[in-house]
Amino acid sequence: NSEIGKPTPVGTYEQGRSDYGIYDLAGNVSEWVSDWHLAEYYLLSPKDNPPGPSKGQYKVIRGGNWRNDAEEVSLTFRNATVPSLRNDNVGFRCAKSID
Repeated sequence: NSEIGKPTPVGTYEQGRSDYGIYDLAGNVSEWVSDWHLAEYYLLSPKDNPPGPSKGQYKVIRGGNWRNDAEEVSLTFRNATVPSLRNDNVGFRCAKSID
């Protein structure tokens, strides 16, 4: 969606819906996660569900956004920035567990 030049409303790309009915998971805005960033953390952390460093200077953001190049628009793309950052290409995702 970089050709549009801004984030798009939820539901804009319904044609990308999966067999599970899921869509809009990548490419609009990068998402804040609760982890602090430490560049070498994954070399030292547990393999399964690592808890993340307990403190740091930067917070992790995941996924590409509308300003990124195509290779960065992925759910696995990981970056970091100062927690005070406010702009139109980083946001958060509300989620609810389904029982």
